[in-house]
Amino acid sequence: MTQSATGPATTEASGPAVELRAVHKWYGGFHALRGVDLTVARGERIVICGPSGSGKSTLIRCINQLERHQAGAVTVNGREATADPKALQAIRRAAGMVFQSFNLFPHLTVLQNCTLAPVQTGLATRAEADALAMSYLERVRIAEQALKHPAQLSGGQQQRVAIARALCMRPSIMLFDEPTSALDPEMVKEVLDTMIALASDGMTMLAVTHEMGFARRVADRVIFMDEGQIVESAPPGEFFEHPRHARTQAFLGQLLH
Repeated sequence: MTQSATGPATTEASGPAVELRAVHKWYGGFHALRGVDLTVARGERIVICGPSGSGKSTLIRCINQLERHQAGAVTVNGREATADPKALQAIRRAAGMVFQSFNLFPHLTVLQNCTLAPVQTGLATRAEADALAMSYLERVRIAEQALKHPAQLSGGQQQRVAIARALCMRPSIMLFDEPTSALDPEMVKEVLDTMIALASDGMTMLAVTHEMGFARRVADRVIFMDEGQIVESAPPGEFFEHPRHARTQAFLGQLLH
């Protein structure tokens, strides 16, 4: 895999970036994903929305195997997710993740948060990791904060650091799990602007979010989930203007009015 200092990763693998086939996930007796099928093309930008408990976050966490599915198949860059540690490592390296909470190490500086994983995994030397981290901190417009600790930053700044940290592992796919939901309204725009810039670079993206302005502007496809299933999938214009399913119509009616 190769990557420019500030662009998305590329990969020699052909075919879709992500494939889910008949994926099921249970938490005890709760059936969180019910036979989900999804194919994501390379460079495609997908927004996933739906009510609380619909399976949105579980779906993207199954892609990078933070949650292990119990039935069906998950394939990332042509490699199926199995119990093989090498397969899991390759998938998690390919699919970077940004969470609701920033999950930064409070005792480390911004720069150290970004360089820790590349150095410990052998992806880069210390000098290489420092240079890569600074390039991504520049990319998310926060390089001037590199020597500060997370507690010295605003929520929006911390989330941009979290994005830079994920990018430092040089993923070809970025997964966002409601990345603005923990932010004050005035901080949401700076994080969305960073995501929009990544999308314009051609990064494959799946974002769980209710920021419908972002979906209209960036998404190639909007997916609506309910009760562990994909109910509707369509380009933004069709999805917002002509939703086909009554459940989607009701959800959008509550969200947009």
